[in-house]
Formats: sequence, C-alpha cells, structure tokens
Amino acid sequence: MRDFAIIIDSGTDVPKELIEKYNMYVLPLQISFSDGDFLDGVTITDEEVCARFEKEIPKTSLPSLETIEEVFNKVKNDGYKKAFVVTISSGLSGTFNAVKMVGEDIDGIDVCYVDTKNIGIGAGFSVVAITKLIDKGRSFEEIRANITDITENTKVYFCLDTLEYLKKGGRIGLVAGTIGQLAGIKPIISCNEDGIYYTVAKCRGRKNALKKLADVGKEFADNFDKVDLAVANMGAIEETEGVKNRLKEIVTNKKEMYFSRVSPALLVHTGPGIIGIVVQKSVD
Repeated sequence: MRDFAIIIDSGTDVPKELIEKYNMYVLPLQISFSDGDFLDGVTITDEEVCARFEKEIPKTSLPSLETIEEVFNKVKNDGYKKAFVVTISSGLSGTFNAVKMVGEDIDGIDVCYVDTKNIGIGAGFSVVAITKLIDKGRSFEEIRANITDITENTKVYFCLDTLEYLKKGGRIGLVAGTIGQLAGIKPIISCNEDGIYYTVAKCRGRKNALKKLADVGKEFADNFDKVDLAVANMGAIEETEGVKNRLKEIVTNKKEMYFSRVSPALLVHTGPGIIGIVVQKSVD
C-alpha cells in the first residue's frame, strides 16, 4: 500500500476506472435545481441534467465544508499521513480555496494542494500523471517535485455548441459574450495561466471549429517529444469520433489516449454538444 492518498473534486472528470484502481477520494460538486440539491455524478447524471435544461438551468456550488472535513477525516482514519488534493481551477471555482482552508485545520496529515488552473479532464490529467508516477514507484516527495511541471504542461481546449450556458453561469471569463452570436462564429476556448477561460481561436461554423480544435492541440503537442491525449464530450458522438480520428492522424508523438464524459456540474456551464481535448507532456 502506498503511503499517501489522492483526493479529487468531481469536476476533474478523472476516468472512473482510475478512481477505483487508485482508491481516490472524491469531493462531489453540488447542483441545485428549484426542486432540490444534487451531488455531481452521485445523485444526478449528465443525461438527467441535460433532460432538465429545457425547463431550468441549475446553479452549481463547491462541495460543502462538512463534506470536505469528512473526507479529510476518512483519509486519516484509513491510515494515510500524506495526500495530494487535486481540484479544478481556482479561477473558475472556489473549491481549491475551500479545500485548502479546511485541510489546513486538520492535524497529522501532510497535504500537497494542486490548483490545476484547468477544468474537466484537463484538471483530471494532473491526476492521471500522478498515477503514472505511482506506477513508476515514485515517492510522495518525488511526485510533489513534479507537480508544477505537470500542471504547466497540460492544456485543455474545447468547443461549445453555444455560449449561452457559460454566460448564464457567470463563467464566460475572457471569452467575448457576443462572439458566438456573430455570423456563426465559434470560439476554441482554453484556460490561461490564471485558470480563466479565454479564446484561443475563432472559426466560422462548427465544422471548421472542430478541425481547428484538433489543430491547436497538435500545435501544443509539437512542443514535446511525447504527449498523452484525452477527448471528452457530451453528445455530438459522430463529431467527437471525427475529432478523435483527426488527433490520431496528426499528433504523431502521441503516447496514450484517454476518453471521458463531461461531469454533470461542468455540463451546467457548457451545455450539451461540448467536445474537448487535452494535451499533456508525457511524464518521465
């Protein structure tokens, strides 16, 4: 048994098989409709969130402080004295700051807090990199020394069917709120160094945008000898397959490729039809 735990929030979209294999502790984000509150991916699914969109766009919030404290105590009770805590960007959610605030009051556990400055599987890829280093036999301190390199060399890019959900959820960031309404212009969106959404490129029409999505991924991949890739989506299955196939074709230094669905809480801010990709420098 390794001597450290891995705590993540549900917005990191870490593949379920990795959560189970490495016995990760998950902090669920909260989704609030007028008829009740739900736990992201626990008491509501992505399909159920989408089905409710016609009547209501819900609100999301970070995990409760009580839940965060309960998870830290469970980690301690399970015998761990060290832990990595990996969250979605502090520029998009208060989760990182809340977890750090609670964790700093918990005695007897050495915690490495990882603000990925990323979202969805883009954030989750920092967790994937940690698991790869675990498999290589690296210690807690050795992995901690690699965290900055991991987060700085991981980029997410995504294309939305509409910007309306980002605007309504207050997550529009540096993406111009009117751009999607102008003559079918579709932006490619990423997170900047502060973990805030910004526009990487603008394309006319969805088809051109999805082609550009793969192209900007290749541009980032070309900075490294080897990269790992991920593709995430909700709906748009045929288009997603097209993006996957194009990435396989043009990113010739690909080492591994992962697939993920967008979590219900993130779906609230993106809407159905989202397709995203992640490019990460392969860890040594």
